[in-house]
Parts: sequence; C-alpha cells; structure tokens
Amino acid sequence: MPRAIISPSVLASDFGQLTAECKRMIKGGAEWLHMDVMDGHFVPNITMGAPILSCVSKGVPGIFMDCHMMVAQPEKWVDDIADAGGSLYCFHYEATSDPLALIDQIHARKMKAGIAICPDTPSTVITDDIGEAADMLLVMTVHPGRGGQKFIEACVPKVSELRARFPHKDIEVDGGVGPKTIDVCANAGSNVIVAGTAIFGAPEPEKVIALLKSTVDTAQAKAALKN
Repeated sequence: MPRAIISPSVLASDFGQLTAECKRMIKGGAEWLHMDVMDGHFVPNITMGAPILSCVSKGVPGIFMDCHMMVAQPEKWVDDIADAGGSLYCFHYEATSDPLALIDQIHARKMKAGIAICPDTPSTVITDDIGEAADMLLVMTVHPGRGGQKFIEACVPKVSELRARFPHKDIEVDGGVGPKTIDVCANAGSNVIVAGTAIFGAPEPEKVIALLKSTVDTAQAKAALKN
C-alpha cells in the first residue's frame, strides 16, 4: 500500500497570509498542500485560481500543490494550473464526459492526475481503466463547495471498495477529517488525508499532522499483517 501523506486544506487557512500559512504547514510535517479551486459553477462557492497558485508556487519553492478542481469543464484549466506550478490535478468525475482523455491531457503537462467522486456518486463509476490510468482517487466525505462540514461516514465503504480494486493507488479522503474521524478512514485504506479546520485551527498543527500520519501508518501495518 502507498505511504501515508497528509495534505492540509488551505481553504481553512488565513488567505491574507497564504504563503506563510503554507510554509507553516510544511514546517509542521505536511508533505502536500491541498488547494481547493472552485469556480462558482460546479459548486456554488468561488475560491482561488491559477494566479493565486502561481504566487504560492513562487513563494514556497518545491511545494507540492494537490489541486482539487471543483470546476465545470475541467479540461479548460489544465494548462493554467500546470503553468501555475500545480503538481496534481484532481478533477471531478461528475464534471467531465471523458475522464480518460482528461487524464492523458493532465499527464501531458507533467502533472499527476486525480479523479474525485462526490458523496452521492458510487465508487463503481471508477472503472478499472480509469482507476489504473489515474494516479490518485479521491473520495469526498462531505459535499464539495465549502469547508467545515460534518464528516459523512456512509462514504467510507467506497474507500474500502476502491482499495480492494486498486491496492497500489493513492486514495485520498477529503471533508470533515480530523483526529475524531481519521481511524475509520485509515482502516478503510485511505493513505492521503486532507484536513482543514482540524489542522489550521489547532494550537499545535504539527501534532495533529503527526497523529493523522501515525494513524494511517498503524492501519497499514495491521492490514499488512492480515495479508
């Protein structure tokens, strides 16, 4: 199983000090930074776009920007996000009619490709060919569009189902994840953990990052013993 990666969601950060906030997370042990790009069409909120990502990329050299594209027509933004320094481009299954072509388009720009599914979308839409082509599979555990929502535990079986079919893929969970909900996510087989408020709102975010990571490591060790 792929290793544990913690990807703090900058949607929960102080946008007025975005570069400093990203540096603070990396110093605290985060490996990726989860950048929520919302367009006001696919979801009702508007957040950041390529110009902001470009500023962060320049201000934090070497940053791995895990770009969660909650946008309509995700094909339109691949070049802009790549030019802005995006490392991983994760689009929504619900927003495109040809996920395989989009994955190829992302790879052509030297980014990793992720595909996300909303809480009401079954994991079976990720067919074997899509799952094998993508670098990461994202199971949303809240409805996309705003931070601070309550974790939807009914989404967790989708993580288990995808892990069974794609044992070597990065599987990410996003939404309401924190110290109280990490166990169920880790035990289901998620290895990439997105947490926003739970990390940015903590007095000592480095301790939360360490806890999330160690929980995934422990779950993986238990799973390895069973196998």
